[in-house]
Amino acid sequence: MRIKAFIAGLAVVLVACGGGDTPEQAPASSEPAAAPAETAPSAALEFGMPDWMQVDNAARSVNIQLVAGLTQENNRWNFNGFYGGTGGITVPEGYTVTITLDNQDPAMAHSVGVDEKLATFPNVFSEVTPAFPGGVTADPTSMTDATMPGETEEITFVATDAGEYQLVCYVTGHAAIGMWIDFTVSAGGEAGALM
Repeated sequence: MRIKAFIAGLAVVLVACGGGDTPEQAPASSEPAAAPAETAPSAALEFGMPDWMQVDNAARSVNIQLVAGLTQENNRWNFNGFYGGTGGITVPEGYTVTITLDNQDPAMAHSVGVDEKLATFPNVFSEVTPAFPGGVTADPTSMTDATMPGETEEITFVATDAGEYQLVCYVTGHAAIGMWIDFTVSAGGEAGALM
């Protein structure tokens, strides 16, 4: 009698928890789901001059059109389709860099700033100090006052010190989930993007 009561109780629990699926609805395997596909690793990308980047050596300037949410990759938390260290931008040392952030994510505010190279990012940035003066959009941590869907914002700074940096979205949780790409200031005058 106890076994029948136990089996009846187990059946009720399974149905209540979704365990009553028909074979067509049941998972095919008890293996964990595969991780979502990521963009190609940086090693497979090529360095070149994309149409969204213009370099004027005579004027010592670089103009970059940076689109937040260009693709569905990483839940639209990407810059020109790149995130989590895939892709990257290189500018010459001493050049004036203008980045126009165009937020095409239909649902989320985003920001961009040039930051020191970090191995990991906090979920919440308590303070934002760009690597170069002028190198961050307004209200970069705010979900309501950063660059909103459909808006554009421009920042201009001088890339005074050669080294490795990152372009980061500072809105809560975005960088921690991968909304950042490499940004290199080249002492040798190289310019272009890893695409």
